[in-house]
Amino acid sequence: MHMGAKSWAAVILATAVGVIAFGWPFLAEPGSTAVAHATDAPWVFAAVVPLVLLVVLAQVADGGMDAKAIAVLGVLAAVVCILRPLGAGTAGLEPIWFVIILGGRALGPGFGFSLGALSLAASALITGGVGPWLPFQMIAAAWVGLGAGLLPQWPGGSAQPTLSGSRGRAEIAMLAAYGLVASMAYGLVMNLWFWPFLGGLEATAYSPAILFDPGAPVSENLARWLAFSLVTSLGWDIPRGVLTAVLILIAGRPMLTALARASRRANFTPAVTFIPAAAPERPLVASAQGVPATSGTTGHSESP
Repeated sequence: MHMGAKSWAAVILATAVGVIAFGWPFLAEPGSTAVAHATDAPWVFAAVVPLVLLVVLAQVADGGMDAKAIAVLGVLAAVVCILRPLGAGTAGLEPIWFVIILGGRALGPGFGFSLGALSLAASALITGGVGPWLPFQMIAAAWVGLGAGLLPQWPGGSAQPTLSGSRGRAEIAMLAAYGLVASMAYGLVMNLWFWPFLGGLEATAYSPAILFDPGAPVSENLARWLAFSLVTSLGWDIPRGVLTAVLILIAGRPMLTALARASRRANFTPAVTFIPAAAPERPLVASAQGVPATSGTTGHSESP
């Protein structure tokens, strides 16, 4: 789906706010207001929700989304809502990511961004998962869908490659590899929404070496964050990534084919071509007396 200037501006704005929301522990000075009011940060950054929804409105304004595209968005978001309770986060097994990745790949980065954000919001309303973590989940899921739409396209400019032969296998393999990495990266990034607030816990729960230190330099806090993720969440992130890759390998081809067929039938981006009307025929008739040829519609000329 086409993304115009308004859509890109909305995506960049939401991404910038999301980077600040996730990365403030590495950006804030030790004595800054952000650190002093750290417990308020999740609610402060909840203002990012309208920015995520703004992406959908911007695509409608740019003409990249119409009623049919929004209907497809709603259907795929509903599929995510159905699949999310099946995993319930058990051991990191969440079968929702392959839907977001395939939707973004088939219908474009803007659609993938919107699908990731809105499907996580809708599923949270159904499962009772609304809380200060929700804006962070929406942004991170939106990035997963956006990245799927930004993956390299096949030579020739085709956004929907033929899913047959070696090209089809390479397409699915690329998406499976992306699903593995993106699903694990989701868990790594999501640790940032609560990791800075664990500093008050006793050392018996977590080692001080892996907790956020407001007075430490950026490099040390980065090392602490990675160590914390390795110790606490890697056992959840790996199963999530493996499950996503396996589901893409199993259902990727038929689902991409179905989405490509649906987009062709819906004709999301119709090409309008204006063909000029053909000029009426005016045969040239030469004069028998050398008078310059004249044009007429009767098929003969008259001499003076």
